[in-house]
Amino acid sequence: MIDKKYHTKLSRFLSLVLRHKPEEIGIKLDPNGWTNVTILISKMNSYGKNIDVETLEEILKTNNKKRFSFNEDKSLIRANQGHSIDIDLGYKTKIPPKKLFHGTAAKYVDSIYKTGIKKKNRHHVHLSKDFKTALSVGQRHGKPVVFEILTGQMIKEGFEFYESENGVWLTDEVPVKFIRKLE
Repeated sequence: MIDKKYHTKLSRFLSLVLRHKPEEIGIKLDPNGWTNVTILISKMNSYGKNIDVETLEEILKTNNKKRFSFNEDKSLIRANQGHSIDIDLGYKTKIPPKKLFHGTAAKYVDSIYKTGIKKKNRHHVHLSKDFKTALSVGQRHGKPVVFEILTGQMIKEGFEFYESENGVWLTDEVPVKFIRKLE
C-alpha cells in the first residue's frame, strides 16, 4: 500500500498525461486514448514519478471517481473521460435518466445563465446522476452550486448523451433553458 498523499499525486499526474499532455513524459496515445502500461511506467519513472504495476493497479482500484481503465489483459491503460486532446472513446448514444446534475462553483453561475454549460476545451460537458456527486465536483472549484439538468426535455429536442465507463454522463452542451439551479 502506498501513502495516500503520494497516491493522490500519482493519480493527478496520470490524469495530466492520459487526458491532456501525454508528451509531458513522451508517451503516445492511440486514437482511442490507450497507451502501453509498460511504457507508461517506464516513462513515469524516468520523469521521477516512482511507480510500478502494483501501484498502478492500486490507483485504478481505489480511485473513487474511476478515472482510468485497463484493457482486458492490463497491457493498456486510458482515462475514461475528460480529455482535452483529440480522442475517440467509442461512446454509444444512450438514454439518460430524466434529470442529471452539474456541479460547479458559484463564480461560474452568471456565465452559465448567459451561455449555458459549454464543454470548453474538453470533449463533453460532464453530468452526474446524483446530487451528492455533483456537489462534490462543485466543491473542487470554490463555493459549490448544483444545477439540475432537464435531460428528458433535451432528448425530446434531439440532444445526445453518452455514459462513460465510470458512470459520468456526457453531452456536447446544455442550453440555459434546460438548467435549474438547486438551492
